[in-house]
Amino acid sequence: MANITLYELEGCPYCAKVIDKLNELGLEYDSVMVPSSHDKRDEVQEVSGQTGVPVLVDEEHGVEGMPESDDIVEYLEETYGSAA
Repeated sequence: MANITLYELEGCPYCAKVIDKLNELGLEYDSVMVPSSHDKRDEVQEVSGQTGVPVLVDEEHGVEGMPESDDIVEYLEETYGSAA
């Protein structure tokens, strides 16, 4: 099991941006597909306090529910990229 979990929605361009970065960095992650309806995204709500995706969980580094694709990409680069 990977330490990184990504909550995502199929066809979401913001999720795709995060997936591209995960793949670029060669990181293994678990994908959790969320329902398209915001009012059915209880698991995402519990993790991050909101229902939008993408949301990243990185247990190894204590990240419990980071929203916003730009913030996630920046975090991944700083934590796992060449700058790490």
